[in-house]
Amino acid sequence: MKKLYRSRTNRKIAGVCGGIGEITGTDPTIIRLVTVILGLITVFFPFFIAYLIAWWLVPEGN
Repeated sequence: MKKLYRSRTNRKIAGVCGGIGEITGTDPTIIRLVTVILGLITVFFPFFIAYLIAWWLVPEGN
């Protein structure tokens, strides 16, 4: 079973979307676009808080 880590090489802000892309085998750009779209749909604040929590809880990869 793969463990989620924040990406050190494929990051724009914190590497959360890059880490999700690496673990799922999906292009991180698609993950980033979905993140932005969901952030806009949910009036940004709740999704922004979820991203910050993931940034804080998910460890950085090697």
